[in-house]
Amino acid sequence: MTSTDTTNQPPPYQDVDLFATDLPLREAVAANGAGAEAPSLSAFGRHWGSAGMLERARQANWHPPYLSADIVEFDPSYHEFMAESMRAGLHCSPWTPQGRPASPPAEVARAARFYMVAQVENGHMCPITMTRASVAALTASPELLARILPKIISRDYDPSFRPWADKSAVTLGMGMTEKQGGTDVRANTTRAVPNSGAYTINGHKWFMSAPMCDGFIVLAQAPGGLSCFFMPRFRPDGHANGLRFQRLKDKLGNRSNASSEVEFHDAYGEIVGEEGRGIRTILQMVQLTRLDCAISSAGMMRMALVQAVHHVRHRVVFQKKLVDQSMMRSVLADMALDTEAAVATVMRLCRSFDFAPYDAMEAARARVLTPAIKYWICKTAPALVYEAMECLGGNGYVEDSILPRLYREAPVNAIWEGSGNVMALDVLRAARQHEEFRGVLDSLASEIADVSVAAGAVQSIMAILMSSDAEARARTVVEKIFHLAAAAALAGSAADTSGKFMKSCVAPNQNRTYGTCDIAGMSSRLLDRALPRD
Repeated sequence: MTSTDTTNQPPPYQDVDLFATDLPLREAVAANGAGAEAPSLSAFGRHWGSAGMLERARQANWHPPYLSADIVEFDPSYHEFMAESMRAGLHCSPWTPQGRPASPPAEVARAARFYMVAQVENGHMCPITMTRASVAALTASPELLARILPKIISRDYDPSFRPWADKSAVTLGMGMTEKQGGTDVRANTTRAVPNSGAYTINGHKWFMSAPMCDGFIVLAQAPGGLSCFFMPRFRPDGHANGLRFQRLKDKLGNRSNASSEVEFHDAYGEIVGEEGRGIRTILQMVQLTRLDCAISSAGMMRMALVQAVHHVRHRVVFQKKLVDQSMMRSVLADMALDTEAAVATVMRLCRSFDFAPYDAMEAARARVLTPAIKYWICKTAPALVYEAMECLGGNGYVEDSILPRLYREAPVNAIWEGSGNVMALDVLRAARQHEEFRGVLDSLASEIADVSVAAGAVQSIMAILMSSDAEARARTVVEKIFHLAAAAALAGSAADTSGKFMKSCVAPNQNRTYGTCDIAGMSSRLLDRALPRD
């Protein structure tokens, strides 16, 4: 036997249908109104689960972008991903040509695709989600939106560097944070001065997302206070705008995507909304990008889980397959339970976004639950990806596996669009709208079969919120809210799983590391739900 002979090694996990092999996803999609999409979702899943797509993802991250003057250069594989995602409408399908929310189940159907893409390549999803979310901010300026919306909803991909009005399609990025303020955007010093019906903007952004985009939604201090602006790459006269990119950020993960530092030198900008209402305007965009953070992290959890399950079903250790060893099964079943909770919860949240224009309670659920769901899923993903890596041992630690890339990628969504503490503070702010907040909690509790445990969880949340140290314990509140939301979502799509989740997570004294929850009696079922046997 030579060192190159392959023995006791699992076959590559590739050429799979990412939809058909994912029972929890199929159930969540059906439960939230998009069951009719199953055939097209399966075709989408087969394409994105192909060996070719997985190889292109490796290439896109192995050859990161670089800055050439003020133009970002990418590996061809990155452009292929952008073209694929835009062709599928991931950047625009929830919007009508008039800029209004599309009819249900547009959000759920898009989320199912977004979730599958996240299992393959996450970096290019930054401009995809920013472009989709930008419409929510631009609605504050109907005339501006009317001009640019046809380019946003186009399903072409046009990476050329030229004025957006001359292109067949555009992508949009965002610039909020500055080095002296970070999350505290009220400390921004970038200035915008009115100039002939537009604004001249000078200043900087410490983190400018997706600098290759055709325009950006940015915050700057106008005479009336912190305001929101649309800043294109080119001025109306066709000359390049005053954006001077200083460098691309050297990030831990998200390697295929470009993020930058930028200075504005007499840059041209058009106001979005009213002066002084910049935060309120841009938060309409941020609400949607936070939703995508949660969907993306749930997708990474899914891919990490199936890599581990696939491995242990083929790998023999101590004279038997790893999957037949009880401790390994407990670890994987615990991971599968969290992954089911994640996908059920984000799909149910997308249903709330679908119906928010028509139903006050669904709108309230979207407002209250988005930060809590983003918090829990995005914080859980790194730990779960690490645990999956450990299931593969050394095989999971080398770059031949997808897990190192997932592990580097997993922390980003917990940081972008508001870190954990920011999400917790947002939940506390929502709680001040007491009647709406309590209504959402009661609605969740009413959907859970174990009435006493659900009611106890609501009482525990409200007791903490009314205590003198509510802020110090805000993370506890957020986790309890997520557990309620997950149990309710699972009750609608996978009732047996909901009961087990209630017992292991909603009830008090839950354990904190994978493999320590008491779900041994359900481990076979959870693993078979996670990934069908060969």
